[in-house]
Amino acid sequence: MKMDEDLIIPDKNLTLYNGVKAFGASTMKRGDTIAKMYFEAIGKHYGVDISKPIKDLPKDFLNKILYGTGDEEIEFEYETAFGIRRNKVPFEGVIPTLERRHRETKSQGMMQFYELYMSEMECPDCHGARLKKESLSVKVGDKNINELTDMSITHIKEYLQNLVLSEKDSIIADQILRELNKRLQFLIDVGLDYLTLSRSAATLSGGEAQRIRLATQIGSGLTGVMYILDEPSIGLHQRDNDKLIATLKKLRDLGNSVIVVEHDTDTMYAADQVIDIGPFAGVHGGNVMAQGTAEEISKIPDSITGQYLSGRKQIPVPKKRRKSNGKSIEIVGAKEHNLKNVSVKFPLGEFICITGVSGSGKSTLINEVLYKNINKILNKSNERVGLCKEIKGLHNIDKIINIDQSPIGRTPRSNPATYTGVFDIIRDIFATTNEAKMRGYEKGRFSFNVPGGRCEACSGDGIIKIEMNFLSDVYVPCEVCKGKRYNKETLEVKYKGKNISDVLDMTVEEALKFFENIPRIKQKIQTLYDVGLGYIKLGQPSTTLSGGEAQRIKLATELSKRATGKTLYILDEPTTGLHIDDVHRLVDILQRLVDTGNTVIVIEHNLDLIKTADYIIDLGPEGGDKGGEIIAVGTPEKICQNERSYTGKFLKKYLEK
Repeated sequence: MKMDEDLIIPDKNLTLYNGVKAFGASTMKRGDTIAKMYFEAIGKHYGVDISKPIKDLPKDFLNKILYGTGDEEIEFEYETAFGIRRNKVPFEGVIPTLERRHRETKSQGMMQFYELYMSEMECPDCHGARLKKESLSVKVGDKNINELTDMSITHIKEYLQNLVLSEKDSIIADQILRELNKRLQFLIDVGLDYLTLSRSAATLSGGEAQRIRLATQIGSGLTGVMYILDEPSIGLHQRDNDKLIATLKKLRDLGNSVIVVEHDTDTMYAADQVIDIGPFAGVHGGNVMAQGTAEEISKIPDSITGQYLSGRKQIPVPKKRRKSNGKSIEIVGAKEHNLKNVSVKFPLGEFICITGVSGSGKSTLINEVLYKNINKILNKSNERVGLCKEIKGLHNIDKIINIDQSPIGRTPRSNPATYTGVFDIIRDIFATTNEAKMRGYEKGRFSFNVPGGRCEACSGDGIIKIEMNFLSDVYVPCEVCKGKRYNKETLEVKYKGKNISDVLDMTVEEALKFFENIPRIKQKIQTLYDVGLGYIKLGQPSTTLSGGEAQRIKLATELSKRATGKTLYILDEPTTGLHIDDVHRLVDILQRLVDTGNTVIVIEHNLDLIKTADYIIDLGPEGGDKGGEIIAVGTPEKICQNERSYTGKFLKKYLEK
């Protein structure tokens, strides 16, 4: 971890005074910062006009600002309560100063503050190889262990197969190579041929990590085991689905039982048994609707899954694709990760899908290059951005929103009601009741985040955390309030027979009926219901929500805001964890966002969603270093005509339905 120049100076169009971040926070007399004093003195010493933008300053001068003047002394002049003082010392430099402060600070808060301006840098000694020179000098063929693990799984397999060994080496390596080839093949079979073996586990998606564990299990050759997999097809292109299904069948054929929680139609048809739970979600679910083969399930009239399998219900292909409003945003020369100097236009006012096989560069193009660059320009974000020459057409949008699957809060205090802002209005309602007025209770009384109305035994959490040292922490309901979060007096105030805790315990569907006469509340709750979250509770702790549920709460929050018609929305695989019926509902919601003039960009593998897009940008042709190119752009019908597009081949039958 090192201080990063690009994070310390995120915008080189600014001057040193306001462009250098995290330096000189202490203020002196008349509000002048220490940084300003340093910059003026160094500018005067070297005869450089520091009122110019940073990009126009001489490179060697900027290096002295960032890394110090060495032994060369600079005369600093500053004003104190006792008059003007002068001091002649070398200037330490912005980056060495920040690194020293980071090393010396005892404050956790300050340490985190300095780390905002740090990035992982390549080690100057081993250049990222992690091993010392002696270890790297050992080679198999013409490659050391670092060079081998930096190759993709497909390339390593090819390399090992073409390895020319002496007779003696062949005897030694025979068993090892056989085992290596077997394990590499398992990874290829689950659709992970594009990964490099040195890839950090933290950068893998949930689906990729799960499929690696799956490949490991096949390699173990165990029998008599029951395997449970939760949506292994997440992040997998339809092309690789057959490989995954074949792998699951292989596990079964070894003498194991394989239980898969899945929404993928191909997986259902490949299964020996399908157990369909429903009919709906939450309190309206929990029943076994049908059991049997996919063909048998499709004939059950009460099964929603069966209705989609049989085609009685389906997500319709739009009769007409939208045309762009004539404006666009264009990425020029994107080179991040595996992107090969890609330039691409995003027509605004349309529903755009980014498609391509796993590892083809979709997330890099959208999340790293498009979103982070625009976010840095529009919202002055401080994160490292994906490499590209420029992004054109930013004047055509007023904001960019990334609706991802990260939690809506990291503590049980955060919940759908607080995140959407509806709880604020509900507390207003309780504060206006006669009982609250008689007791002198104001809005704050009904908050579980501040002392007054909350239960002080659990500080309004409703639960108590028991630390188990070497085991995971355990949460138990508070013995005083029994999980209700509030004290006895607050709970005596009721609105329409319900206290504030009862309201938090309502499902979205129940709350919709309860607050039907209060438009401000109804509108916000209605959007939660519209995105398929009628079953979750208003006060459900954010820690218990899945990534898909958190994403849909964010989507509902955006829907309840007034549309500007110039917003760019980005969603990465929003169909994760969704049943076909929920995908249907999601498609309708996304189309609603576009109908108001906004632009929606979705990274997706789900063909039912892809077929409803106005415009597709397909990446490929393969994953990893064989990907990173734009294969095809245009309407779904146009993509199907492109021979190079894997997405087009599978999409064709969905458009013909």
